[in-house]
Amino acid sequence: MAGAKRLEKGFVHVYTGDGKGKTTAALGLACRAAGHNLKTFMILFMKGNIEYGELEIARRLAPFLEVREMGRETFVSKKNPDPIDVKWAQDGIKLARKVLSENQHDIVILDEINVALDFNLVELRDVLDLIRSKPPEVELVLTGRGAHPEVIAAADLVTEMKLVKHYYERGILARVGIER
Repeated sequence: MAGAKRLEKGFVHVYTGDGKGKTTAALGLACRAAGHNLKTFMILFMKGNIEYGELEIARRLAPFLEVREMGRETFVSKKNPDPIDVKWAQDGIKLARKVLSENQHDIVILDEINVALDFNLVELRDVLDLIRSKPPEVELVLTGRGAHPEVIAAADLVTEMKLVKHYYERGILARVGIER
């Protein structure tokens, strides 16, 4: 990473809760970092084949933001996940290990990994291993509602987005450019 100064100390962030804004907060961090020539790698767990705004902005912010989808376009069943969803999530864990071990990015975002853990698509020990194995200068961000207490305990910063009111309750679905 010629020309870019690495972070002296990287921390672990958890953005969780039932409110809107967890992925958006993580992307805001990536945009701020890009403004300082820092590189971010974002893995989208349980998301794929949908025109997410994250993917478009990643193309525009390249090489400072790289995004990989590790899921399908369908919702994942918590009670009975399809084996392909488990495979996608496991591949996401492998990719996260690889990205962290290569140590070429200043920030690594594991978007919706808390949900993947809650849905038993990934193992708690694997998520905790990612946290423990991150290089000291890398900022690691884990998003998604329902963060596991051990993930919260291992983090340096935890923000809980609290739902107070949402137009979804009135039947308004996800809108392009706002929720996706």
